[in-house]
Amino acid sequence: MRSPILELQSISKEFSGVKALSDVSLTVYPGSVHALVGENGAGKSTLMKILTGAYNKTNGQIFFEGKEIEQMDPKLSKKLGIHCIYQELNVMKNMTVAENVCIGAQPVTKLGLIDWKQMNHAAKEIFSFLQLDINPKMLVRELSIAQKQMVEIARAISQQARILIMDEPTSSLSERETEVLLSLVEELKKKGVSILYISHRMDEIFRICDTVTVLRDGTHIKTLPLKEVYNVDSLVELMVNRKVTNYFHKVEVDLGKPILRVEKLSKRGVLKDISFEIRQGEILGVAGLVGAGRSEIAKALFGLLKTDSGEIFIDAQKVEIQKPSDAIRLGLGFVTENRKETGLALKQSVRANITMSNLKKYVKNMLVNQTEEKQIAEEYRKKLNIKTATLEQPISSLSGGNQQKAILSRWIIQEPRILILDEPCRGVDVGAKAEIFAQISQLAQQGVAIIMISSEIPEIVGMSDRVIVMREGSIAGLLDKHAITPDNILKLAFGGGVSA
Repeated sequence: MRSPILELQSISKEFSGVKALSDVSLTVYPGSVHALVGENGAGKSTLMKILTGAYNKTNGQIFFEGKEIEQMDPKLSKKLGIHCIYQELNVMKNMTVAENVCIGAQPVTKLGLIDWKQMNHAAKEIFSFLQLDINPKMLVRELSIAQKQMVEIARAISQQARILIMDEPTSSLSERETEVLLSLVEELKKKGVSILYISHRMDEIFRICDTVTVLRDGTHIKTLPLKEVYNVDSLVELMVNRKVTNYFHKVEVDLGKPILRVEKLSKRGVLKDISFEIRQGEILGVAGLVGAGRSEIAKALFGLLKTDSGEIFIDAQKVEIQKPSDAIRLGLGFVTENRKETGLALKQSVRANITMSNLKKYVKNMLVNQTEEKQIAEEYRKKLNIKTATLEQPISSLSGGNQQKAILSRWIIQEPRILILDEPCRGVDVGAKAEIFAQISQLAQQGVAIIMISSEIPEIVGMSDRVIVMREGSIAGLLDKHAITPDNILKLAFGGGVSA
């Protein structure tokens, strides 16, 4: 029998008296890929932060190669070769790609200065190994989210991790980049690296993992070899303690009149002649490869991207949207792709993040009526099942899926006429997905026009009334309901034609 490289025994963690983890155990062997699954808020990220020293455990024991670690801290964790790629990106935007990859281990000259030539060369070699074409001299802020994710992966590989924790590593990657990553995981496994793999993408877990541990509400439910798990449904049932048969809850709606029309929207090198319309109650899916221009359409409509030409009409009236406040005034809402950087005030409370765009509704005599504000926040906490100990805890302490539901509730309170959702379920578990899709469908029933951008083809197929497929900044095709199939979406995204 192999000896485990890592053992966590009866780990518990409390925050201000609230138990986030209770008596959780985990055993990891060298050269294995161990999946950690559960709904958002199940305790996965908390457990990983204890392992990396970001949090101190309240109770329990940690053993590394058979020796007990009394107190894990970030420095010791790194020394042991434990590295984590977090779901929320952790890159230095104003530094170069090479600096990000080599941070903390920059090569130096004999004079003690940074050896830029050697550092750029080292970064380039790692990207070559990853089959990626990224310029090491570029500033990270110029990269796409998918490229930033790969920079984090390159950093972990450069530091020769013995245990690599991957928290939703493919959530913002294209299909090609996902294939590269999964192949890389299999290569690292052959070299003896142990990988803890956190993902809501069941197909990835069944493809690359040996073992799966299920957490629910901060407790350990079961650890099984993957070969003993019958199918995706049986694993999901362990996660959510109920059958989940339909994630989408799509209700067919009688569409109203056209509410938004876009004509020949263009931005040099980004968007070219984008034209479409959307009706009241319609869900218009926007599909395409990462970098095809999907998010740029959303940003242009919301005043975050200045276009070179084109016109926007709302209720057949031409409008000018120069900044987000113009868009909000005209009845647009926008749930962004990157909740950490552009969606949340991370140091503020859950309550503040839910109500911040709507404070005018609760102002009386120039003061915010906090009772009303708290009531509406509590109402939407219950309505969207946002798991939080109290509304006053920092939103940064919530899981990604619960943060996403808080952002969505903010815009529902705003009562937009047109709601843009950019990757609304990025990093969200199947149970929370079902809740979010139910809310989206309900909004459509109320006559809200919804533009839904997603990299997940099943989401596009399951929720859309029509689909725009983007390719290289242009609309490659528009699919009506009967033609919305994975095959047609992929063919258009890659430059092919639609099946008859």
